[in-house]
Amino acid sequence: MYETVKQHVDEAQRIVILQPENPDADSLGTATALEEIFGELGKDVTLFCAIDMPKYLHYIAGWSRVVKEFDGKYDLAIIVDTAAEALLVKTLETPGIRHFFETRPVIILDHHNDERDDETDDAGLSFPHEFFLDEKAAATSEFVYQIAKELGWSINQTAAENMLASILGDTLGLSTQSVTERTLETVLALMKLGAHPSAVEQKRREYMKKPADILEYKGELIKRIEYYCGGRLALVHIPWEDIAEYSDRYNPSVLVLDEMRLVDGVDVAIAIKTYPDQKLTGKIRSNIPISDTIAGYFGGGGHSYSAGYKIYEEYDVAVKDLLAAVEKILQEYDSAETI
Repeated sequence: MYETVKQHVDEAQRIVILQPENPDADSLGTATALEEIFGELGKDVTLFCAIDMPKYLHYIAGWSRVVKEFDGKYDLAIIVDTAAEALLVKTLETPGIRHFFETRPVIILDHHNDERDDETDDAGLSFPHEFFLDEKAAATSEFVYQIAKELGWSINQTAAENMLASILGDTLGLSTQSVTERTLETVLALMKLGAHPSAVEQKRREYMKKPADILEYKGELIKRIEYYCGGRLALVHIPWEDIAEYSDRYNPSVLVLDEMRLVDGVDVAIAIKTYPDQKLTGKIRSNIPISDTIAGYFGGGGHSYSAGYKIYEEYDVAVKDLLAAVEKILQEYDSAETI
């Protein structure tokens, strides 16, 4: 099934692995695991992301090797955990990347089922690519494990740990509905290779620790939370000033999103960040499977319980559009549930 992937990897010596511009445990864990796997195959691997790795992801081994420079001296590009061009804007603006994509083989490895054109079985990107999708996978690393298993690629302990971190991150510790028997079988296989959930969680918690002023800032963020749609939507705004002051030490949205989801009556929690160039990003967490639908309304994507998007718009206008979209999506969800 994955002979095309094998052929491209076999024929390449220098491989660049790219992540979306909203890196998370799945994208980073998958990228660094592939770096280990391809290294075992004797390949020269570069890890690329157009933005810096958030500090809360530094528990995943290999994060420091992710670079923002693209020298173009590669034989193959592999994009992991996204096929949404909205999450590759800075990537495509990086000198040399679009030309490379148009003249070299590009493989997409993803598990988001909202990024495929059913008629063409294509991701709809503006450059040539070969799209490999496993919509049954709870995380991209689960998909990569299946590929490695079929192709006979060796998975060392570091790769196994990073793949496990990827799966635990995207499933919130194996607690989401995306978890299947195959997911658990994959976790068991990775444990047999030397990875263990407790070790991954211990490392993650070390990087989740926060200084006292960050905890104080969290209190300020909680006071800013607003409720809409009859209390079903919790919304918090994180302006550029906050991002500039705190994000190098802790991702502001991560501080409050999960707690917003746990407020009685809340179905959807959204943190909106605004930047000086009018860029606006929305990070969505939900208790019902509509996060990807909300993100898709703005050209983003993700999972049914966790998703994100990026647009260029004034904050007030963006919030007005968001409220209208969420209200409509909640109504549609309620109607479908009553049928």
